[in-house]
Amino acid sequence: MADFDAGTEFDRQVQTLVDLGYPGLAGMTDTAFRSLVSPLRGPVLARAATMQPPTEGRVPFLLVVSRALVPLEESVPLTTLVGKSSPGVIERFYAPGELERFVALKELEVPEEDVYVAFDVDRGEGFCGVVPLDALAAVAGRDRTPLTIEEGVAFITQHPQALAENKCFSLGGSRLGDRRVPALWISKGAPKLGWCWEGNPHTWLGLASAGDRGH
Repeated sequence: MADFDAGTEFDRQVQTLVDLGYPGLAGMTDTAFRSLVSPLRGPVLARAATMQPPTEGRVPFLLVVSRALVPLEESVPLTTLVGKSSPGVIERFYAPGELERFVALKELEVPEEDVYVAFDVDRGEGFCGVVPLDALAAVAGRDRTPLTIEEGVAFITQHPQALAENKCFSLGGSRLGDRRVPALWISKGAPKLGWCWEGNPHTWLGLASAGDRGH
């Protein structure tokens, strides 16, 4: 198995966010942004010995930027597919102002910090073709939790290969209180943030999940 250095991966993720312009979008200097993120290095390195190298569909950790710091309307267009340059888009079927009401489920206990870490993130391709409600129950039975929208955006921002043809994924950790489940899929050569019904299975749509979160 290839060696994996958690510290090097942490630095890469920070640099990716800086290179994409996250500090400016957050109204911060690069130095201030790095200072904001740097305390997360400790919790990541504390688990380094248990981490497995990233694969196409599963990664040991992600730096997640909250929408309070950088709105989804600004972070989604910074995503691209592997080898493509078309920016990510938000599905037009989200009514104006509606996306911000898809918030993290309270039971996930998502950290309230502007940036936090999601550990052991899996795109859940094994759930392709499974009804989202059933997939959510299965994830809970494994003592895991569904990804939020921000976590899904972080996933494809840091690991664009995670979003692949017929291996897209729902983000059941963010809900509005209705039957819609946010999801990331591919449309016209770019990532798209949309939603699907919780009772409708899709052969190309799994359910992404995380082991836990830290800050």
